[in-house]
Amino acid sequence: MMQAPTAEDDMTVVRVLVVDDDPLVRAGLAMMLDGAKGISVVAEAADGEEVPDAVNAHWPEVVLMDIRMPRMNGIEATRRLRARPNPPEVVVLTTFDSDDNVLNALRAGACGFLLKDSPPVDIVTAVLKAAAGEPILSPTITRRLMDRAATAAGAHERARQVLARLSPREHDVMLAIARGRSNAEIGADLFMSVATVKAHVTRILTKLEVGNRTQVALLAHDAGLA
Repeated sequence: MMQAPTAEDDMTVVRVLVVDDDPLVRAGLAMMLDGAKGISVVAEAADGEEVPDAVNAHWPEVVLMDIRMPRMNGIEATRRLRARPNPPEVVVLTTFDSDDNVLNALRAGACGFLLKDSPPVDIVTAVLKAAAGEPILSPTITRRLMDRAATAAGAHERARQVLARLSPREHDVMLAIARGRSNAEIGADLFMSVATVKAHVTRILTKLEVGNRTQVALLAHDAGLA
């Protein structure tokens, strides 16, 4: 069995898996990302069913995932991938930012989304941010997505109950995460070191039983706090 690469193997390069059923789009993304400093495209996949084998074989830190694909779409593939131990971050790809499936992908565990016609620099930045655990979606985009969807019955109260698990200091950090603040910005706002912020973020994700900052922001919105 192939062993996961260690930090010593590839300390500064983010390993990326590109998943898209359109071979031209897939090849274009792979070529563009491979030419960016600090990124290496280690594998490609044509649909969601190919993702587990590709992840097992190549251990990417970030997966660029198309939403609309045959056999298994990007939402289900994201949900299954994020349920694994130590999963890679997932950034979903869509043709239109009005795609209602984007919100479902974020709830499934994607940390953000990109339009397929985004400028290359934006795609590179999103990949590097995803690998670093930094926010990709702005609070404005998160709210717009949430406001577009009807809130499920009881979602508000359930979100309030979940967020009640946090300590007062963790609650402050959670609100900053919901506002799209980076670790460095949260540290400056709340007079903490970046290391302390990271420790709080880790505890928040564990207590809320979510996989990334975007899902924290979605919970805060459901609770009426963002």
